This record gives sequence, structure tokens and C-alpha cells, in this order.
Amino acid sequence: MLKPLDPLLHSELRLAIISILIGVEEADFVYIRTETGATAGNLSVQLDKLQKAGYIDVEKGFRGKMPRTVCRITDTGRKAFAEYVDTLRTYLKV
Repeated sequence: MLKPLDPLLHSELRLAIISILIGVEEADFVYIRTETGATAGNLSVQLDKLQKAGYIDVEKGFRGKMPRTVCRITDTGRKAFAEYVDTLRTYLKV
């Protein structure tokens, strides 16, 4: 029997966000939005879901007078991503 994939990461946009963050120390909202092609509203909702799950940390602040949101993957997020990839590999071997 196949192990179920993490439903939180099985969303295309959330998987894209985690895939971006896994390879960098941090990424700001504008960069993630540009890379994913997501709307600002949809991206905000998905970042909130990932943050509530403990997969990412979100820091809101300012750069000068401009608001800035910075995201970082957590250890929990790294583990969840690794498990997701491992589970996906088992699907490919079937």
C-alpha cells in the first residue's frame, strides 16, 4: 500500500514555495510571487497555511518605508519536504 503524500505540500503553489525556500536562507514575498507567478492574495493565503503548520517562519517588517515580508523554511518544513520527496519516490518505483 502506498504511503499518502502530505496534503499540505501536495498543493502546487505550496510545494513551489517550499521548493524555493529549501534552496535559500530566506526569500522575500516579492521574489516568491515572481518565481511562482501567484497573485499576492493567493500567495498570502498559502504562506499563512505553511506558517500555521510550522513549515515556514514569516517575518514582517520594513525596508526603509516599504513593507517587507521575509520567509524562511523551518526544520519542520525541511523534514516534511524530505518525507514528501521520499514518499513520491516510492510512487515512482511502483
